[in-house]
Amino acid sequence: MHDVGKVITGLVVFLAMVLSPVWYQAARGAETGPPELERAIDGPDCVADSKYMRALHMDLLDVWRDEAVRDGDRIYVGVDGREHEKSLTGTCLSCHASKEAFCNRCHEYVGAEPYCWDCHIDPGEVH
Repeated sequence: MHDVGKVITGLVVFLAMVLSPVWYQAARGAETGPPELERAIDGPDCVADSKYMRALHMDLLDVWRDEAVRDGDRIYVGVDGREHEKSLTGTCLSCHASKEAFCNRCHEYVGAEPYCWDCHIDPGEVH
């Protein structure tokens, strides 16, 4: 019974530590929701629905890379039976034309540093 003050103090310190990132973001006025991404321009439909692409596009692109480069398999057949070229710049960026307004905005929000652009050229940077 004599340790009630220590327990309450410990809980207060614990909650302060756990909630400090929330307070920090609120104090600096950072946006709290996901960024607004540029919509795709008119073109062929996406290879998968947007919910899947938001969650798993990195896995899909990783599999595409392995199959295209290592196995020579350059055609992806979607669940709807449509065929797409396994190409980041040729397929994805043909509709999502601005790497800055689409890819970078989301990657910066989640703190991801993809290595896609170590090999691929951003079509917007070609002169």
